[in-house]
Amino acid sequence: MTIAPQRPYTASLVDQFELGLNAPICLTWELTYACNLSCVHCLSASGRRDPRELTTEQCEAVIDELQRMKVFYVNIGGGEPTVRPDFWHLLDYAVAHQVGVKFSTNGLRITRERARQLAGNDYVDIQISLDGATAEVNDRVRGPGSFDMAMKALGNLAAEGFRNAKISVVMTRENVDQLDEFQKIADDHGATLRITRLRPSGRGADVWDELHPTHDQQRQLYDWLLAKGERVLTGDSFFHLSAFGESLPGLNLCGAGRVVCLIDPIGDVYACPFAIHDEFLAGNVIRDGGFESVWQNSELFAELRSPQSGGACASCQFFDSCRGGCMAAKFFTGLPMDGPDPECVVGNSAAALAGERTAPASSQDHSHRTKPVPVTLRLAPPVKDCAVNPLADFDPRA
Repeated sequence: MTIAPQRPYTASLVDQFELGLNAPICLTWELTYACNLSCVHCLSASGRRDPRELTTEQCEAVIDELQRMKVFYVNIGGGEPTVRPDFWHLLDYAVAHQVGVKFSTNGLRITRERARQLAGNDYVDIQISLDGATAEVNDRVRGPGSFDMAMKALGNLAAEGFRNAKISVVMTRENVDQLDEFQKIADDHGATLRITRLRPSGRGADVWDELHPTHDQQRQLYDWLLAKGERVLTGDSFFHLSAFGESLPGLNLCGAGRVVCLIDPIGDVYACPFAIHDEFLAGNVIRDGGFESVWQNSELFAELRSPQSGGACASCQFFDSCRGGCMAAKFFTGLPMDGPDPECVVGNSAAALAGERTAPASSQDHSHRTKPVPVTLRLAPPVKDCAVNPLADFDPRA
């Protein structure tokens, strides 16, 4: 049994985070795997509903726990969460129980009427997923018509006075050149741009080699963030880029099991929204006595909160900025967990990526199977997005 270390209350904020918190700052909750789209890089391989989904009453019980634990907010995703018949009820239930809600959607059900209702709620935030600033780029990844659907949702929100919606963009080599255009779309709709990293999990593992930004594009992204990213949300997505030089704002450590985690549609709790695999399964809210019990007693979480070795990265001069990078990115590309990030910008992972490696098979796949996926990349197998950064609005400097 792994015992969590004693907390030195005089430690820095980052050191406190490394040892874990009594409750997550926020958690990501995928309410359903059902989705009307089949985005090629969907980290949860969504498409079809899992018949074991938590019931409305079970979801309410989770929200009750979050209220008791004083969780700041819950980050709801999927799949497409709005396709659950009880989604709007659960949103209202959470708000009524002092749990703020941020939900990610492709825009499917953000009508003018719904936008008007949401605009009157101060405890709800909305993220519209958009992976291209043009239909040509976006729809190659998210499916035909998805750009127009997202833009219509943004227009409805703006027209009905919903302030500061988020435009959530997964950065790929297809859209790095469109950063200025994304910012303009956000500005035109009174929204905030939020960019996240492409992770090689779910269906994203199938297209990561083709879609993850090149080294030159990583530098381009880094330079753009330094020059123009003051109003752009990134959370903990790009701390590996700090090895280029000046550190970027945000949390420069992996928050998995320490300050964030994920609940999936059947109540399984994973260390990280980007690590949906049996290797990172901490427990289940039904079988293991509720979410609070899993968060506080999971052996996996206790291990993650224990002092970690820097491994092969410890001698790197940029280790304090990068901390070895993303756990999920290493795992799903078949790299050693104590080695460098696969997108290490100083090149420490190049040899390992070029050598023999075996990426782990996905633990689950809910992709559509009754019809072909309506997306074809230039070279990639067809296959969807729901990437959510749990620390998107959290600024450790505040």
